Amino acid sequence: MEKLTVEQVCDELQVARSTFYQWRQLGKAPKCIRLPNGAIRVRRADLDAWPDGCEVPA
Repeated sequence: MEKLTVEQVCDELQVARSTFYQWRQLGKAPKCIRLPNGAIRVRRADLDAWPDGCEVPA
């Protein structure tokens, strides 16, 4: 199971780290995992599924 760093996620989404952390505060970021050392990771499957949860019906 691939786990991505915040830097990798931001690069893939083409957003600043500050934007990613703002999304986390608002509860709009992909599901994150906090490791025992305090680092944050995002599972590849959670990142891939995340845009589906962002869709708003027209």
